[in-house]
Amino acid sequence: MIEELSKTKKNYSFISEEVGKINNKDKENIWIIDPIDGTTNFLHGIPHFAISIALKSKEKVVSGLIFDPIKDEMFFAEKNKGAYLNNHRMRVSNKNSLEDCLFSSNHEGVKFSNLNMRYSGCATLDLAYVASGRLDGFFHNKINIWDIAAGALMVEESGGIVNDLSKFNINNIDIRASSGVINDKMLKNLKNF
Repeated sequence: MIEELSKTKKNYSFISEEVGKINNKDKENIWIIDPIDGTTNFLHGIPHFAISIALKSKEKVVSGLIFDPIKDEMFFAEKNKGAYLNNHRMRVSNKNSLEDCLFSSNHEGVKFSNLNMRYSGCATLDLAYVASGRLDGFFHNKINIWDIAAGALMVEESGGIVNDLSKFNINNIDIRASSGVINDKMLKNLKNF
């Protein structure tokens, strides 16, 4: 993936789960890549994993792509231009009662919360599902930038809210993402998480 992206933008830098940071001439434009998010699912034959690519330019993620090869679903977003699933515009859920909502997190989040929870093992798709309205919210502590960069942009471009990720180290991020309708209620529920 790095080789292919380097052909089009040869001076851009990279952050990847597999190789860490690659600093090239252009340090203002950085590809953020996770070639397989949901690796454990993949290794066990569970068909829930994805490829994630984001472009960060001047400290802001400006585009993101998540591809689910099993379901042939392509999620993508561009800053200030919206988010799409297979060329159809995405919108976050408009549910306003936490009891009607479905949330996702890692195993610690599922144990902590009394919300209606799922733990899918693929944070990238969880965020894409929040952006598309399939899930209502996602939260996770100590997660890596390559797991969430593309999906966080998608949630925002679909009308949702994501906390400020810039104050965290790239491999120790606490993320909270949901629709604007339930964001305050979700955060209140998670105040000790």
